[in-house]
Amino acid sequence: MAIAAQQRNRGQHPIESIGGSVEFRPAEQPGGENNSNSDERADEARRLRRLQIMMSMVMSVISQDPGLTLEEASEMAANARRAALAMFPDKELAYDILYRPRLQRLMNERFRLQ
Repeated sequence: MAIAAQQRNRGQHPIESIGGSVEFRPAEQPGGENNSNSDERADEARRLRRLQIMMSMVMSVISQDPGLTLEEASEMAANARRAALAMFPDKELAYDILYRPRLQRLMNERFRLQ
């Protein structure tokens, strides 16, 4: 069992945390490769969180603004799509799978379409 845990956590250093449990973090690579990879991951995480917040706000406005017209809601959805693709240029399919159905369902319910 201990050998399997060592093999699974190879290249990682144990770091003790409060309470005596052990947490494994990736070991730093020579030449700073780990730092640039870490920076890229952090940047992607920030962009992803920004996208989630933006889409949440757009869906909230579409569902709650009583004076919003269908045209304005459609324009907001189109602008949100453009902003999402600006943040993640080659992820159009992911957007179409994740967010397009949510926005369509919301607009169908809100404006009683179909």
